[in-house]
Amino acid sequence: INGIINPDKQRKFDRLEFDKFFLSFSHNYFHFPRMNYLHTPTNILLLSLAVSDFLMGFLLLPSEIIRYTTCWVLGDVMCSIYTYLTASLFCASTGTIVLISADRYVAICDPLHYPTRITVARVKLSVCLCWFYSTFYSSIHTKDVLLKPGRYNSCYGECVFVISKIAGIVDLVLSFIVPVTVIIVLYMRVFVVAVSQARAMRSHVTAVTLQRSLNQKELKAARTLGVLVVVFLTCYSPFYCYFLLKENVVSDSSIFSLIIVFYFNSCLNPLIYSLFYPWFRNAVKIIITLKIFKHDSSESNIL
Repeated sequence: INGIINPDKQRKFDRLEFDKFFLSFSHNYFHFPRMNYLHTPTNILLLSLAVSDFLMGFLLLPSEIIRYTTCWVLGDVMCSIYTYLTASLFCASTGTIVLISADRYVAICDPLHYPTRITVARVKLSVCLCWFYSTFYSSIHTKDVLLKPGRYNSCYGECVFVISKIAGIVDLVLSFIVPVTVIIVLYMRVFVVAVSQARAMRSHVTAVTLQRSLNQKELKAARTLGVLVVVFLTCYSPFYCYFLLKENVVSDSSIFSLIIVFYFNSCLNPLIYSLFYPWFRNAVKIIITLKIFKHDSSESNIL
């Protein structure tokens, strides 16, 4: 008789255990990001880029493969949502790369004023404005399919988005040419200053000059984010160059390989993070090994 468990008590016990698990998960979920030593302007920008990379790689890349290799079976509404998310996430990713370039420009070219000009609050505001602009601009750019899903589809199983030549050129200028120009100009300036600073350090100049010189941490961050920019340009440029040369990229099957390279950027960025940022590797390890569910995971030192 003592071995028989009352069903009501068992349900209460299971509910209590679930509540304990949920509270523990909630505690760690909301406290794990509160590692104040990671709350730097650069890391906030990297977080924004990582979010866009994750969404593009996890949601959009599989949808793109389905769209080009088989019939689109997800319906017209999902096609419209997919089109909107593609434009929005690409715009957010590009805007974040521009913000990263500006961050490194100030850090390298004006290090004395960096702590006062580039604050956590300003960077958070800039990231929010970047994502707001991306969602707003994309809603205007794709309003035709958002208002009338499937309007460009000629038969079942298609997911087509058509824009006029003028709209395509405007989008090309605003979404690619202008941001890329800003990125290249800023990083050319960063490169020139970094080289001059490195020469100054090697020539053993006076202590006052050395005090103004860049520290190795900032130079390493500039190199790392420079790699991100190079990968970004390498993956995105072929698609837009092809767009400039071709009249119709919708029905051309050869565009598929360029689109895969386009999305491949989102897969490469996490590898770059893990190679250059030990704290990123440690954070991923904590998540993969489920240590994030432990009560003290928010107090872990991942530096």
